[in-house]
Amino acid sequence: MHRYGPGTALIIVDVQNDFADPAGSLSVAGGDAIVPAVSREAAAASQAGAIVVATQDWHPESTPHFAKDGGPWPVHCVAGTWGAELHPELALPDGAPRVRKGANGEDGYSGFTMRDPVSGETIATELEAVLRDAAVERVVVVGLATDYCVKATALDAVRLGFATEVLTDAIGAVDVEPGDGERALTEMGDAGVELAAAVAT
Repeated sequence: MHRYGPGTALIIVDVQNDFADPAGSLSVAGGDAIVPAVSREAAAASQAGAIVVATQDWHPESTPHFAKDGGPWPVHCVAGTWGAELHPELALPDGAPRVRKGANGEDGYSGFTMRDPVSGETIATELEAVLRDAAVERVVVVGLATDYCVKATALDAVRLGFATEVLTDAIGAVDVEPGDGERALTEMGDAGVELAAAVAT
């Protein structure tokens, strides 16, 4: 079976400077090393008639997501800053949609859903609507980070009924606790996510 074609989407999760660049505030070890593989996947998907969508954390300066405001993470991906921009070596097809999440201080990791920090209510991003409008039935997920936003996005995709594949050499883990990335892969596999290698160079 061909990986890409009409009815398939490549979801590129949060390949942003704060995660992918060694100087980023929440840098994933080796995060910049996956960028060429992600770009190759984007080109292959686009050439085969699939759609390519990129997600971005897009936070305000203060959010319950940040440690300074009581959350678990250092300040990262503040809207309009260098850290929030997509990595400069990431090559996207012209017109590829970008789904920005957390712009109003929402919490959460998935490209599909966010959580209101006060009420705890789950809020949908526009990602599902973008995919439904394009008659997408199958998604391929790459990006950062394996144990947070990639995992949450893939699990949501399965929950929403999309056949879901994660490319294990086009992702990278934070590993706050050693082994978090491997545990995330196991959790995704157990949920029905197909785990596979990216296109050979």
